[in-house]
Amino acid sequence: MPQYKQFPLPDTAEGLTDAEILTWHVRPGDAVKVNQVIVEIETAKAAVELPCPWDGVVTEVLVRVGQTVDVGTPIITIDVDPTGAPPAPAPAPAPVNGVAVEESGRVPTLVGYGPKSGAAKRRPRKGNPLPAASVPEPAPVAPAVPAPVAAPVAVAEPVAPQGGHVPLAKPPVRKLAKDLGVDLRALTGSGPGGVITREDVEASLAAPVAEPAQSTADSGARERRVPVKGVRRATAQAMVDSAFTAPHVTEFLTVDVTPMMELRARLKDSPEFRGVKLTPLAFAAKAVVLAARRTPDVNAAWDGPAGEIVYKDYVHLGIAAATPRGLVVPKVRDADRMSLRELAVALEELATTAREGRTKPSDMVGGTFTITNVGVFGVDTGTPILNPGESGILALGAIRDMPWVVDGQVVPRKVCQLALSFDHRVVDGLQGSLFRADVGALLAPPAVAITY
Repeated sequence: MPQYKQFPLPDTAEGLTDAEILTWHVRPGDAVKVNQVIVEIETAKAAVELPCPWDGVVTEVLVRVGQTVDVGTPIITIDVDPTGAPPAPAPAPAPVNGVAVEESGRVPTLVGYGPKSGAAKRRPRKGNPLPAASVPEPAPVAPAVPAPVAAPVAVAEPVAPQGGHVPLAKPPVRKLAKDLGVDLRALTGSGPGGVITREDVEASLAAPVAEPAQSTADSGARERRVPVKGVRRATAQAMVDSAFTAPHVTEFLTVDVTPMMELRARLKDSPEFRGVKLTPLAFAAKAVVLAARRTPDVNAAWDGPAGEIVYKDYVHLGIAAATPRGLVVPKVRDADRMSLRELAVALEELATTAREGRTKPSDMVGGTFTITNVGVFGVDTGTPILNPGESGILALGAIRDMPWVVDGQVVPRKVCQLALSFDHRVVDGLQGSLFRADVGALLAPPAVAITY
């Protein structure tokens, strides 16, 4: 007999609250198998392929491509027993936090089952939530013939027209506009589907007096509005949280890295490094993990609620990577246990998967220190912002031929600038300066590493 199950959007990484549907790989009527990829989603951290948890036949796709939905929202209905006649189903239990509950009283997850319905909780959303999906309350009497019930999407209500187009806005936004005396018909919504947001209303108050209609039309034709979501939204929020929470201090050091570049040239020709992409970033990564042994403060974290500093006896090294989807910071786990060759291989794999959008969500969390290699863009230095939860970040600048004084003589040398930002709640100026000096000493010359 037919047995319909709805697959809720799972939490694919710690703390995620929603995701955007990128691509459906199935459609109604398709037979599916357990672990077959049925959909690709984009979270705030990475693009993720979701496997099907059951064998069966797709009866309905509940969420369209491009739509952003909350974790726990049903996204597809599957008939897991499509061979028999439909029976009269028993009334379904009430949904918990927007998630359908199985007869056992447990909330279905991606693999296995989560906690009992009484314990199911969701993390609060930050900022202005996008339109969320909801599941209707079950009818008191079961219908004669079961049918997969799509979760209707809560859509912003239109404002009653008074001439012209009908703008879309949620009730709280309509009330705000009314209180402030803003005509919603004169605004262009920046939200999904043209929905007018609170920011649109507030921005209209600060906007200058409109120019003549012809000039406004010309400007609008040369502008594009792109919704802030996914990686860009997560990056923006993280940087704001970090910049206005941790007191940043940035110190700079110019280093003669000629010995490092000479060693790199020799190693590239050695059998051990043959076929390995040995970059200056690999040397910087090795220098960072060695220097962190002598100054563990830069690898610690501030725990404000607990009133503690958490010192970590491992280094999960984050590497800032520019990708078509935006800035991501995947981690090299236990980088302090790796040799120079192992670090070089890990960094190359990390960069490749990041550029292709294949970084696993689990590889995007839990970092302890970060390197941002601005030198690949020809930039000499910068003042990097800490990643939340970390106390140090090093910017590696471009390596340039510059005049340098050696033994009283001015000669051309390979020179690089380092910029270290640290959280002054955890790292004092002394510790920050010692760490920065150690990194510089390990790059000029690298032979100093044998003394650490």
